[in-house]
Amino acid sequence: MSYQLLKENPIAVFDSGMGGISVLRELLKVMPNEDYIFFGDSKNAPYGIKTKEQVNELTCQHADEFFKRGCKALVVACNTATTAAVRNLRNKYPDIPIVGIEPAVKPAALSKEHPTVLVMATPMTIREEKLHNLISRFNDQADIIPLPCPGLMDFVERGDTDSKELEEYLISLLKDYRINKLDAVVLGCTHYPFVKKKIKEVIGDEVLIFDGGYGTAKEARRRLEVAGLRNPRTTKGTVIFENSLGQEKIEQEKALCYMDE
Repeated sequence: MSYQLLKENPIAVFDSGMGGISVLRELLKVMPNEDYIFFGDSKNAPYGIKTKEQVNELTCQHADEFFKRGCKALVVACNTATTAAVRNLRNKYPDIPIVGIEPAVKPAALSKEHPTVLVMATPMTIREEKLHNLISRFNDQADIIPLPCPGLMDFVERGDTDSKELEEYLISLLKDYRINKLDAVVLGCTHYPFVKKKIKEVIGDEVLIFDGGYGTAKEARRRLEVAGLRNPRTTKGTVIFENSLGQEKIEQEKALCYMDE
């Protein structure tokens, strides 16, 4: 099936839930004149505990729908879905700009001389070869520790970014890395930036926090420019929010998108 790619068409932004809003916010800063469709698949969240095959199937199904609707590009704003499906999607749709997200291991590893870096991610992202290959590129420049965080994205999905329960979860999760033992933390899931403040409270203000949202937004802009698909409009674009769980989740997505950082 062929697709007509037009400059005026929207960019699809996809996540397993609401975490991809952190990437959408960066896209809106980098390309405010574009139109966006943000889709959160909260009905099937969390992706991080599913098999790679399940995540690939879900992600590809949603991508097919975006392109049938005329989306000119796809940003997979989910580390787990990127790992499972982006390569397959690029093979299937070679003419459509498709951008995944990558944990910000490189800037964290280069942030100082041989830092100790903790990479927080979903269990599936931690298991997959893609992250291990990325970490291995910087093993000579940093001590990099992968840490699976089962259940952390669930706090964001239910709108809990500042509770005592979240604090207790993080204290338990990070008990071996608290205060002065880390130089940097990489947030390897797009949900995690929404609990960044709480993470800093637990591990200390001196620890640098990195996430991949801004780099993903810049890469999306670059790919659209190479493809000649940037919208020439000079006014602000629109955002359509959609979620597989319906209106209540859509309202939560909007609140997250426009909340003060």
